[in-house]
Amino acid sequence: MRVLHYNWVDPADPAGRGGGVRSYMAALVAEQVRTPGYRVTTLASGLLHDLRPRPPRWQRIRQDHHEIVNARPLAPSQVDFGARAQHSHPGTEAAFADFLRATGPYDVVHFHTLEGLPARVLEIAAEVPGQKVCLSLHNYHPFCPQVNLWWREFAHCTDFEGGVRCATCLPLKPNPNSVLRAYQIETSCTRAGFGPGHWLHDRLLRPGLRQGWHLLKRLARRNPPAPRPAETEGTAFAARRARMITLINAHCARVLAVSQRTQQLAQAFGLERVETLYIGTPHARAWTRTAPRPWPTRFSPESPLHLCYLGYMRADKGFSFLLEALAALPRAQAARVHLSVAARRGPPGMMAQMTALRDHLAGLDWRDGYTAADLDTILARTDLGVVPPLWQDNLPQTALEMHARHIPLLTSDRGGARELGGTDELTFRAGDPRDFSACLARVLDGRSDLAAYWAQARVPQDMVQHVRALHHCYEELHEGIDSHRNSQIRHIHDPGLSLDESGRAGHAGAAACALQPGFRQSV
Repeated sequence: MRVLHYNWVDPADPAGRGGGVRSYMAALVAEQVRTPGYRVTTLASGLLHDLRPRPPRWQRIRQDHHEIVNARPLAPSQVDFGARAQHSHPGTEAAFADFLRATGPYDVVHFHTLEGLPARVLEIAAEVPGQKVCLSLHNYHPFCPQVNLWWREFAHCTDFEGGVRCATCLPLKPNPNSVLRAYQIETSCTRAGFGPGHWLHDRLLRPGLRQGWHLLKRLARRNPPAPRPAETEGTAFAARRARMITLINAHCARVLAVSQRTQQLAQAFGLERVETLYIGTPHARAWTRTAPRPWPTRFSPESPLHLCYLGYMRADKGFSFLLEALAALPRAQAARVHLSVAARRGPPGMMAQMTALRDHLAGLDWRDGYTAADLDTILARTDLGVVPPLWQDNLPQTALEMHARHIPLLTSDRGGARELGGTDELTFRAGDPRDFSACLARVLDGRSDLAAYWAQARVPQDMVQHVRALHHCYEELHEGIDSHRNSQIRHIHDPGLSLDESGRAGHAGAAACALQPGFRQSV
């Protein structure tokens, strides 16, 4: 089985870009390489650029890993927001086609995103005889150039209004030319021997670029919101979404959603041949050596509930909401909660919020980031993990990390994290501090049924099991089996998403990307 995996960032990226998807990719590739009968190749695109403008080309980086240099669009998607190249760029398409001719053919070309490549590469990959194309949905890039359906970096996007809302989505739209120049400099530094891992890169270049960008965003927030554009200005964004959906439906033999919620939303947008295939995690091995932590009858200030947040200090991840919701707790309730945070230092405002919360709770400790090796220590005393996203977070790695250690999860009702537990008893309405407080109160007062939670909890897959499931999917593609015909969707209530009786959300078709009357795209 010859498999090509594509993601915009190298699975072994020394700068650690790409978040949880990159970590998953690294684990997936490593396990498939160990699997007899597999030959695995990886491809990345959108980051490497020559200092002098040159046509796109592909380049071997190391054994079985290659990158397209000078590709458009840039990656990740936000830095080239809504660019026409996200649909088509002849030079990049030619480089991709040349790469397939030189290194292929493959049994399966598995895209884990389309960021960093024009979507027309799906057509190019599917044209090769005997080669099947598969797409995994780790985010919502085909429908949203922001990838997480998160409007102006503070609100859950429920309707793109025919593309009009996209035109005012970013408080500060990156200048692609400036981003390109930064990538050219970074690529040149790497070739000269002081890229990621060298002190010049890690202490000067990347921090300087990051601080400059955050400064520009803070200045942009002081300006009033941009006036609403005319409807015609949203046409390009509507066309982008329509083209993406059309290309995926025409050329992807299978679309893999990483959670059932992702599957529902993908179908609501008009994608076909979608099925849920939960990702595996190396942390699944912790499942067999851990057990649910016993809770006292009632938590007290002397024996507080140990709550843990892992991940990023970002608004869309719900970190600001969590701090605000905890700050709003009645004093008697807050005094029975200890919060642990393991996340890289966030913006000054969030750090100030966290500091102000310290005296309100029974305790608060913060760790400036973490590695997989740290998790057992960080989570040793954790009673309850909290995963409070305000966006439809497909399936957060942080949720899997805690769930695999038999730590129950207090989750919002957006995204796939809520699907790991066996009941909805620990689920609250996203962004609703009162519902969060009520849910937390049931835990603090001993009114939550942990036995029921674990009785139906989803057993996490390790990477060996996941690779077997993925292999079965690959075999089905070549046997022409349409497993989607028989797929079942578990209905997850969301008042913002209207599902018809078949379990599919109504849509007016990919060509028009329009909404049926009364349907809100709550995504």
